[in-house]
Amino acid sequence: MKSIYSSDSVPATADIERNKPLLDDQQKNSLIQDIKQLLIEQNALLVAHYYTDPGLQLLADETGGCVADSLEMARFGKQSSAQKIVVAGVRFMGETAKILSPEKTIVMPDLDATCSLDMGCRAEDFIPFCDAHPDRTVVVYANTSAEVKARADWIVTSGIATKVITHLHNEGKKILWAPDRHLGQYIQSVSGADMLLWQGSCIVHDEFKAETLSALKQKHPEAKILVHPESAYTVVKMADVVGSTTQLINAVKSLDADTFIIATDNRIFYKMQQAAPDKLLIEAPTGGAGANCTMCAHCSWMAMNSLQGILKLLQNGGNEITIEEDVRLKAYQSTQRLLDFAAANP
Repeated sequence: MKSIYSSDSVPATADIERNKPLLDDQQKNSLIQDIKQLLIEQNALLVAHYYTDPGLQLLADETGGCVADSLEMARFGKQSSAQKIVVAGVRFMGETAKILSPEKTIVMPDLDATCSLDMGCRAEDFIPFCDAHPDRTVVVYANTSAEVKARADWIVTSGIATKVITHLHNEGKKILWAPDRHLGQYIQSVSGADMLLWQGSCIVHDEFKAETLSALKQKHPEAKILVHPESAYTVVKMADVVGSTTQLINAVKSLDADTFIIATDNRIFYKMQQAAPDKLLIEAPTGGAGANCTMCAHCSWMAMNSLQGILKLLQNGGNEITIEEDVRLKAYQSTQRLLDFAAANP
């Protein structure tokens, strides 16, 4: 269960941002208009993750696409009449879209945009691990490859994972969980389930530290702390709300508080500010003892998505997501099991 990425294999967000050509407003507007026209001409739809650049999120909203988590992006694309889906996110998100919409063309601005959870849970390592524990029900987080999903009994998102694991636990089942150990530990603490945890982690959420979060809370004692469960359990225990990207956005809107400390990727602030424009959002620190601020609360792979990249993709083609059909069908079964469960357990 070794991680197969290192600090050398992770593109630095700051370097990516510096290498993007600087655009003035006229150039940016021209680029956006070109993209909008090509989306129409190609019967294409743009779906963007909450952690992508705010400009991409705005463009998705303005062109009839969506900004959402990975599964909702895929479901939105499936329900659309568009024949081409442009996925602004990381590779497993494009694969999830293809799993649900095999008849559509799924493309991405950069196929090298990946995820540390996906990279740290290769199918060639994971499948033998599952085979060594045949008594356990295999549940994997959405942040995994199509091949890993194909080996799983269930796919879950962070928003519904606890509900699914509790359901399986009540049926007397033991769980093999992958890949995020922090999310797994959190679910285990809530559900009481017997869970064997794969030792993966998110390079962004791993950087939030309890010590520095506590110090920030002392400066803002009135603030509510919102934490994504991919963070370490010491951070999760400090939270007023623990939840998925969508759940955290809803919390900012619904909670009776004016100030929030947010421990997740900082690009989520775009949708949070739309949901609650009058509230103060404070970025949780990623510095302090034991931290390595290479990520600084933003995923470098997400930063590989850009307006320039989308225009180039639509002009030149390529970057299509493909999945072997036998793998896709198996992954579809485990994903559909989640969708059926969610529909029956709103």
